[in-house]
Amino acid sequence: MMNNVQGGVIQRSFLFVPGNRPERFNKALDSGADAIIIDLEDAVAAEEKAAARTALMQAAFTWPHVLVYVRINAVDTPWFADDLKVLRHAGIRGVFLPKAEHAEEIARVRAHTACCVIPIIETATGLCHAQEVARASGVERLAFGSMDFQLDLNCDGSDTALLYARSQLVVVSRWCGLLAPIDGVTLAMDDEARVAADARHAKSLGMGGKLCIHPRQVGAVNMAWQPTPEEIIWARKVLAASDAAGTNVVAVDGVMIDRPILLKAQRIISRSQGIAGV
Repeated sequence: MMNNVQGGVIQRSFLFVPGNRPERFNKALDSGADAIIIDLEDAVAAEEKAAARTALMQAAFTWPHVLVYVRINAVDTPWFADDLKVLRHAGIRGVFLPKAEHAEEIARVRAHTACCVIPIIETATGLCHAQEVARASGVERLAFGSMDFQLDLNCDGSDTALLYARSQLVVVSRWCGLLAPIDGVTLAMDDEARVAADARHAKSLGMGGKLCIHPRQVGAVNMAWQPTPEEIIWARKVLAASDAAGTNVVAVDGVMIDRPILLKAQRIISRSQGIAGV
């Protein structure tokens, strides 16, 4: 299993940039996103696929604090084989694989690259096979393709309609020892409040990051996964009470604090200090 941690921070924001728009690559790298995804799939028309691959091969990624991924086309498309040829490009951290449904698809990607793979679960079949996919060699974490998923299920895409899928990916990721999954996109590019609310909802379910389609979304997504001032104050109070009592079981503001709550407080403080993996 590969660890998606760089600079002491688990990656939260993943910004898509069209592969056929190389003039946007550096802007994306400088957006504040934890990672960028050069998109060869949905953002690129069929007649532009070859040009997008060429642009990717000619790009030089030297940002030390930003991870670079590539979203290739799905296994059953005519562009998949050619996309695999660009995956040895220096600077590429990993591969986002759309419409992932079977471990065999991960193996086909890994046969061409040592890069890690982030399968995007976008169909009912993919969700039902999520454990198989998550356990495939080279998988770093899972991502949720919420737009294609609601199309596949013919559901309305509301929080309620997608609750089961999101929670299932969280549970599967935890059970398979992966980092928390990445939530799908919010289409509202100019509504920071909507992006922030969607990100907080994903975090509340146990998801660990979110896909972004515009640089304006990055700040709200990053902020959503930071402990709030109120959480930090609470955590410090809990830890101080525990230290003073010399025990893991204390009362704080009339609420019993035992070991699980103490560990939660420790996690909040660690994350506020930028320590990953807790």
